[in-house]
Amino acid sequence: MFLKSNLLQLLHRGPFCTQTGIFFKKTAPCSSVPVAFARKISLRPLKLAGKTERRYMHAPAAKRLCSEKMTVKIGTHNGTFHCDEVLACFFLCQLPEYKDAKIIRTRDPAELAKCDIVVDVGGEYDPKKHRYDHHQRSFTETFHSVCPEKPWVTKLSSAGLVYLHFGRQVLAHLTQLEPSDRQLEVLYDKLYENFVEEVDAVDNGISQTDGEARYTVTTTLSSRVGHLNPRWNSKSQDTEEGFHKALAMVGAEFLDRLDYYRHAWLPARATVEEAVRNRTQVDPSGEVLLFSQGGCPWKEHLFSLEKELEVPTPIKFVLYADQNGQWRVQCVPAGLNTFQNRLSLLEEWRGVRDDALSELSGIPDCVFVHASGFIGGNKTKEGALEMARRTLQGAAKSNSSNGSS
Repeated sequence: MFLKSNLLQLLHRGPFCTQTGIFFKKTAPCSSVPVAFARKISLRPLKLAGKTERRYMHAPAAKRLCSEKMTVKIGTHNGTFHCDEVLACFFLCQLPEYKDAKIIRTRDPAELAKCDIVVDVGGEYDPKKHRYDHHQRSFTETFHSVCPEKPWVTKLSSAGLVYLHFGRQVLAHLTQLEPSDRQLEVLYDKLYENFVEEVDAVDNGISQTDGEARYTVTTTLSSRVGHLNPRWNSKSQDTEEGFHKALAMVGAEFLDRLDYYRHAWLPARATVEEAVRNRTQVDPSGEVLLFSQGGCPWKEHLFSLEKELEVPTPIKFVLYADQNGQWRVQCVPAGLNTFQNRLSLLEEWRGVRDDALSELSGIPDCVFVHASGFIGGNKTKEGALEMARRTLQGAAKSNSSNGSS
């Protein structure tokens, strides 16, 4: 009964494989898939007092499986953790070759030498050896210095290093896009510029501005990861639990951002590209875009597509239907981070509404023009287009007069 009682206790410790005699126990792996530890047990019956019992013994099959499961190790430093190595570990854990890896948190060179890949510790950057640290004095790499075709010059952290070398594989695995698919490269660039680069900059102490910031931002991803470390006066200074909470949080945010960019941001890009290619069908000037199916996030896409498609004349206006079925004419800004427009709606229309605006402009069904001139409304698509055309004509006359004078 003693052996039977012990066996029943073991069975409650975790899932049991009847083929290998292995009990699987969740440890601290890099993914939700548990790393297997084997409690080796034989299913060979043992006769005791007329009853069949089971006994412990070493099972070769269990030993082989345990060895295979424990082969892959990701090394990073122990102690206080930061967003960059957490994100680096998350990236690696998305890949098939690392999904069951064990994360070894240590600064012991002997233990790190046993790891298949090491991030944010070890004082070495050598992709051939899978060593990705950025703390050594000699390290000055940026995305641009490693990949000259890319524009970013922020010094890389372990997150950026791992993303640079493995990011395309990670995205291909998560999205199932083919490596040759242009969308994969677009996502790769977008997620570095709008997710990973920030982590690189914060970890390397690079400020967003040259002067003193006007206010403090304390809710960045890096800040929230930092808050998961033990407080200075906590009784327990164990960082393992917090590290894996951070791994889950960082991973969830990255996956959410990837989902948005793939299923909302990329479709918006396709909509803007179609409008840019068809712009001369809307107006011969090629300076007016029409979004026939309604508005979408367009500004960032427009600026990049103008360069990519080598648009000769900058686009001035965008037309789209609002949620009430009326039409908007919106000015294209001079840049992403400015309120200045390439061309604002006519000054004499600004702040005027409804019938008064229709009478002033000579365009039926006008609704409004904003006081700053950056947007206007009309009940019909034709009316909104005419508002754009009249503004273009007014600018041409003004330029002609200035040229003749």
